[in-house]
Amino acid sequence: MQISYRKRLTRNLQSIPGWRTNRKIVVIESDDWGTVRMASKGAYNFFLSKGLEVDKCPYNSNDALESNDDMEFLLETLNSVKDVNGNPAILTANNIVANPDFEKIKNDNFQKYHYELFTDTLKKYPSHDRVLNLYKEGIGKKLIKPQSHGREHVNVDLWMESLRNNDEFTKIAFEHNMFSVHPSSKPKYKDEFMDAFGSNKNISEQKEIASDSLKIFEEIWGMKSKSFIAPSYTWNPLLEETLNINGVKYLQGIMVQKTHSEHYGLPIKKKFHYQGEKNKFGQRYLVRNAFFEPALTPGIDNVSDCMNRIEIAFKWKKPAVIGSHRLNFIGFINPDNRDKNLKLLTGLLKKIKSKWSDVEFMSSDMLGDTMNN
Repeated sequence: MQISYRKRLTRNLQSIPGWRTNRKIVVIESDDWGTVRMASKGAYNFFLSKGLEVDKCPYNSNDALESNDDMEFLLETLNSVKDVNGNPAILTANNIVANPDFEKIKNDNFQKYHYELFTDTLKKYPSHDRVLNLYKEGIGKKLIKPQSHGREHVNVDLWMESLRNNDEFTKIAFEHNMFSVHPSSKPKYKDEFMDAFGSNKNISEQKEIASDSLKIFEEIWGMKSKSFIAPSYTWNPLLEETLNINGVKYLQGIMVQKTHSEHYGLPIKKKFHYQGEKNKFGQRYLVRNAFFEPALTPGIDNVSDCMNRIEIAFKWKKPAVIGSHRLNFIGFINPDNRDKNLKLLTGLLKKIKSKWSDVEFMSSDMLGDTMNN
């Protein structure tokens, strides 16, 4: 795959600053595990019949709570390639630990927010009874490492306000146990309420949610989460102290951290980070410098593009941190989406191993510990 001189130059310049190593380290970070998205194929068809263009959004047409088959096929794929130390590829599964309790919210006439653990949400879905055990199997075989992605993947204040205001699209989604299916023509709902920390209005409440999320994470997985990634790469720097108090040493993300003003709207501040940068609490920023998102970018050669980015990272003695959202590996709504993308992932992993025989697969927390050591 050929890329423009400008793109190549930009990718090289972005790779210069930060922590360096001679080791060929590859990390795969994947967001959104545990959160609800499209509820079912029936819900998808219903929205289409109402004229909502859910087929135009890759998340609404492919993403859903991970099923038994999704987990089994993913584990099989990750286990198919081993690194120089004999370890399989490992996926950092950034976990949303809770979802809205739609029934309780409705019974409270939308006046109070309630949530349920994602492990309870799994019990309400038809093909998800073995998901938790498959997670544990993946953890035991070093194929999956859960890390924290927050409590719920929804901006609670904005979403509840929309429900109380009887917004047509919010309510129709709610009836199917979903956040939103707002049409893309409505700029206010560009993120479909997904940016959980997307307003600085109630920072004390956000600190409570962040703290709560990490406590729940430990209860579910029996370990603290050493790393954290904010939904939609959007968070107030004031949250970092709370995360630090709760054991978070590493902050996953892309080069740009976004934060909103007191009143919700488009991001008005951007903060740039480099690989391994430390904040005043000693927390390191882990910056994604490669991407594998075939469900989001079907028009490009995702394997070649990712290989190019990895090559640049290694050239500048950087670890390759690959961002790849859950929707790439989900087939509950659309099995073809999962099947074709797992084949691409297999191809990518084999090419990595073939080109760099000394590659080491790590999870995000392992990379952070390596930097500190």
